[in-house]
Amino acid sequence: MTERELFYRYLGLPSFTPMALDIVKAEGIYLYDRSGNRFIDFVAGISVSNVGHRHPAVLDAIRDQLDKYLHVNVYGEFIQAPQVHLAERLAGLLPEKLNSVYFVNSGSEAIEGALKLAKRYTGRTEVISFIDSYHGSTHGSLSILGNESLKNAFRPLLPDTRLLEFNNYCHLEKISTRTACVVIEMIQAEAGIVPVEDFFIHLMKKRCARDGVLIIVDDVQMGMGRTGKLFSFEHYDFVPDILVLAKALGAGMPLGAFIANKKVMDSLAFNPELGHITTFGGHPVSCAAALAGLEVLLSDRLIPSAEEKGQRIQDRLSGHPAIAEIRRTGLALGLDLAKPQMRVPFMQAALKQGVIIDWYLFKPATFRIAPPLTITYEEIDLACEKLLASLDSVNVN
Repeated sequence: MTERELFYRYLGLPSFTPMALDIVKAEGIYLYDRSGNRFIDFVAGISVSNVGHRHPAVLDAIRDQLDKYLHVNVYGEFIQAPQVHLAERLAGLLPEKLNSVYFVNSGSEAIEGALKLAKRYTGRTEVISFIDSYHGSTHGSLSILGNESLKNAFRPLLPDTRLLEFNNYCHLEKISTRTACVVIEMIQAEAGIVPVEDFFIHLMKKRCARDGVLIIVDDVQMGMGRTGKLFSFEHYDFVPDILVLAKALGAGMPLGAFIANKKVMDSLAFNPELGHITTFGGHPVSCAAALAGLEVLLSDRLIPSAEEKGQRIQDRLSGHPAIAEIRRTGLALGLDLAKPQMRVPFMQAALKQGVIIDWYLFKPATFRIAPPLTITYEEIDLACEKLLASLDSVNVN
């Protein structure tokens, strides 16, 4: 059988309509399929490949770690240089109170750990999140996800959760002394790039401080330079109690983390001991790749250029009659189609043009544009030309 046939026969798939591109190579912003076609990855593997595919510095770090050791024991038992140096570097880039890093394998796992930490530290049970928020698909993360269509089939889920309206000031009154934590994305990604309002964060911060409620920022999609800052909360006068990272953190390798104050984090180490454990979390190869990727972000001016590059894409695409609206934060754009029925034809036309795009989970007529931060201005212009041609081909009455 061909690999395509094996793919459909033996892999558990999340849908019956995958793109099913047969990728054999990736380099920079490009993917190559078995037939020799080249595709611009305009979504960066869903906000993972912020430093591009197979960045040389990341590959060197991986090779160096491969020559030393792979897995040696469960996370937190042995001192492993890639973990401790990455944790030190992250803590040095964060506000002082975020000084303790717990590594896991993914964003969903990081959310699970953050929820447990908040409940353990506060001794409370209620968890608040927001409509149209996305936090993962494991049982706990699904429980606080803000879209009923994705979670209804799996009920009953985690009890004592509450969904509020994003940017609705009146709903903040529902935060109380029963609440362990509020989980929020500073920019709701799967809602099509919707930022939190400054005054909403101001009021939420005051309310949570009054009632002793922890604030968890989910920066899985919008962290690691995507917004023009290393962390999305840096755009606001605000520091979370717990920060959740993943996706681009690993620079192409699987890695997640939740970060808190050491006093808060230590509550997972007693009553009970081993309050949160993981076998492969903080894998040394992933941590080595992450540290190299982080240094690339910081040294190559990729983060400050995210704003300029995002603006260039917005300028190139704005004004086309098939586009109703473009929302943008840094190098993350939500492109609303004027006609929802154009969704599938537009995506298919873009693929034929050699551009990979994707729609947002909660806004199927809104397309995700979030290329690697390493993309050049010439590559942006090329991709936009292809997208405009794709829009032209499907913009029919």
